[in-house]
Amino acid sequence: MIQMPRDHAFSSETGAGPNRNVELKASLDDLGEARELARKLDANLASVERQRDRYFRSPVGRLKVRDIDERETWLIWYVRPDEAGEKTSRYWLRPIADPERGLRILEHGLGLEIVVSKCREVWLWRNVRIHLDQVEGLGDFIEFEAVLSPDQTEAEGKELLVKLRDWFGITEASLLKSSYRELLSQRTGVHL
Repeated sequence: MIQMPRDHAFSSETGAGPNRNVELKASLDDLGEARELARKLDANLASVERQRDRYFRSPVGRLKVRDIDERETWLIWYVRPDEAGEKTSRYWLRPIADPERGLRILEHGLGLEIVVSKCREVWLWRNVRIHLDQVEGLGDFIEFEAVLSPDQTEAEGKELLVKLRDWFGITEASLLKSSYRELLSQRTGVHL
């Protein structure tokens, strides 16, 4: 299991702002082929994780609690445009020491919207996390997240994702605008 790098955590003590990444998500026809392309790219398989994301109502952005392999739990709030292709996301994340209590508070205070469960392979290439996802009830997907350092521009992140998009042969038709939350909501008829 991959540990979240310490510099990704929001620090209220230092007043640090949100983290940034540039990301792209697409549907995937052949998980095995994508895995082979990741190997040929010399990406390193960092982990294979069972993740469960519980989404809560939020007037702005998306708020979720992510449980990874039932061993660690993170509170994640993020804002990103719903558009296909490379897009910038700004996010905060914090570990939750008492997940059961934290989930109860969020569910009572904000309301649980939907739960997304997936198996995620995390591959690392340069400063990009390549996710090969098998999402319950939705299918297979690929996601790129170029994690930006404070001195890195969004254009630099987008340039890396364009290279990966070409390498993996991702077509315009396979690009996703929204998150798994919205896709699962449409598939199951749950109103967000």
